[in-house]
Amino acid sequence: MKKYLINIFYLLIFLSSLAKADSNSIMQTANEYYKNNRYQLAIEEYNKLLLDGFEGTSLYYNLGNAHYRLGKVGYAILYYEKALKLSPNDEDVKHNLALAKLNLKDKVDTLPPFFIFNLWEGILAAFSVTGWTIIVYIIFILVLIVFVVYFFSRSVTEQRISFFTGIGLTVILLLTISLLIVKMNKEFNTKDGIIIETSVIVKSSPDYSSKDSFQIHEGLKVRIEDNVDDWVKIRLDDGKIGWIVEKSVGII
Repeated sequence: MKKYLINIFYLLIFLSSLAKADSNSIMQTANEYYKNNRYQLAIEEYNKLLLDGFEGTSLYYNLGNAHYRLGKVGYAILYYEKALKLSPNDEDVKHNLALAKLNLKDKVDTLPPFFIFNLWEGILAAFSVTGWTIIVYIIFILVLIVFVVYFFSRSVTEQRISFFTGIGLTVILLLTISLLIVKMNKEFNTKDGIIIETSVIVKSSPDYSSKDSFQIHEGLKVRIEDNVDDWVKIRLDDGKIGWIVEKSVGII
């Protein structure tokens, strides 16, 4: 039985290494196509990785670049946003996203946020869920170290310093845990999307025969609030709401 389990273990490792080698080969092929200005072929190769369940900042970034080169602004912004979601502080992604947004046809006036809310959103956006998780772990370890010093130190001065340091770090730990929970809740319960069709008529209800509310164009970022059959309810930054066909928007 033990030998059987060991053989299965080695088989899984072998299959995993084959999958990794295959994905590396596909990525290299896609990158070569991109370098040779064969952007559509590069996109097809990158999409193979997505279909296999792979994701990553570089993959989304490269997809964004390839679509941008083909003039597909909506898809370019969609993949830049996906890359930024994984790596909020990546300067290359930020730069290319800003560059792509210069091609937007829709200029939506954002409702002015309350100062404290704006500050809170800025702090949340500083790191991804993974980033905030790592920060929580680091601070937790520091708290443990400080309190170990407090309990085992024989110096009154060291105990006093470690005690107040521990209290401060505990407060920071609780704050970062709160930020992580809010970030996770926002990540998993809030859906944002990018319009990927050239032009979309927003309807007043999820029905082709309903009244036309307004028109939007590719690349515009929208909040997805509901869905009915093949329709999704969207909200713009200026507060406008309406319904569009689901295939018109790509989920970030």
